[in-house]
Amino acid sequence: MRRNRQETMSEKMYRFRGLILVVSVPLLLITFVLFLMPHSFQNEEDVIVNRKVNPVTAGSKSYAVIFDAGSSGSRVHVYCFDSNLNLVPIGDDLELFIQKKPGLSAYASDPYLAAESLQSLLQKAENVIPKELLRKTPVRVGATAGLRQLKGDASERILESVRDYLRENSTLKSSPDAVTVLDGTQEGAFQWVTINYLLGNLGKKYTKTVGVVDLGGGSVQMAYAISAEDAERAPKPSDGGAYVKELFLKGTKYYLYVHSYLRYGLLAARAEIIKAGDGSGNPCILSGYQGSYKYGGADYDASASPSGSNVKQCQRVAYKALKIDEPKCTAMKCTFGGIWNGGGGDGQKNLFVASFFFDRAAEAGFVNPKLPTAQVRPMDFLDAAVRACATKLTDAKSAYPHVEADNLPYICMDLMYQYTLLTDGFGLAPRQLITLVKQVKYGNSLVEAAWPLGSAIEVASSSK
Repeated sequence: MRRNRQETMSEKMYRFRGLILVVSVPLLLITFVLFLMPHSFQNEEDVIVNRKVNPVTAGSKSYAVIFDAGSSGSRVHVYCFDSNLNLVPIGDDLELFIQKKPGLSAYASDPYLAAESLQSLLQKAENVIPKELLRKTPVRVGATAGLRQLKGDASERILESVRDYLRENSTLKSSPDAVTVLDGTQEGAFQWVTINYLLGNLGKKYTKTVGVVDLGGGSVQMAYAISAEDAERAPKPSDGGAYVKELFLKGTKYYLYVHSYLRYGLLAARAEIIKAGDGSGNPCILSGYQGSYKYGGADYDASASPSGSNVKQCQRVAYKALKIDEPKCTAMKCTFGGIWNGGGGDGQKNLFVASFFFDRAAEAGFVNPKLPTAQVRPMDFLDAAVRACATKLTDAKSAYPHVEADNLPYICMDLMYQYTLLTDGFGLAPRQLITLVKQVKYGNSLVEAAWPLGSAIEVASSSK
């Protein structure tokens, strides 16, 4: 009997070669098509006006370095974003933030020293960025009201020196137009984006966003979202600019009322209040002080009134300095200096007030400096001003141990100005609740509530 021989695999494949061919050809075509298709899709979101997030590979990171060249000092912020523009940690924190004094405007006569003053900040910023990303990391230097107020070509000479310094001493990605004096409305808009980004409000209806008042050294900004109808009715400012900026953020269009008041930041306002006095001593300066106040390249006689500081007289001088009724308001409702107030509305009801407002409140002792935010009322600034104006200079150091010596003579002036600005200037009710903000909680970390983050978001969203 002949045993049956078992077919080999090759013989079986040969015998069924027709069937295998019929099945395998479609499978190969399907595999080839799937290979060519993208593995995943990302929803692109507009982040700043007419700018979109570039799709990048999952897990990739990008950095941005922003210098805030303010009138009271220079600050550097370094941020790191993931591919969806979420902040991710740099070491143990969500940002690197370092500051130093004085600001660039203090070097009006020596542009090279102005640029060199940024050296230590630049070095620390570069140290936290991976070496392979340094040349890909954009750097911006935004000068604010301090440089805006310098006379002649001093500000441009300083900026040119900073451009040269970055080109010669830094490996970061810099360009000439990235070193500039910020327009006040840019500063206000960036601040609004920063705070609403950190609060998780972007992408929501404008009524769910918060308004912002940012009191710097040289200027003060107000920004809040308004309705499309109010934006349509917005008057034109006398300087030929615009009161309303259109932003497209997280798929939502916002009409942002924003205005910057030059010469009404805290340090600049001191000069305005001194000029508004009658020349026989200023009732906002603490009793016992005789000296001068320097700001914007000018010297002002800063002597106390013979009768000492007086809260009611100081309020009258601060009101006069704000020029509440001049020039005459031509819009339906104005703040001060003839400026349209934006019309009010839901976007302004929840107001976050930043920078020097928080600092002076902490130094005056009615908010905890260790907390990132505090809810107060404008009336709290008036109550603090009453106490400060009753203090003699000889007692001020013990009464206000956290106030720098150069600021002590003006503690009454600063607090009264802040109250007058909020109530008479911006029209807030004395007992309206507002949120003083220094930092905002983002995840489990705290991030500085400052305009550079808004600028960094724009940089990151437009990077190729």
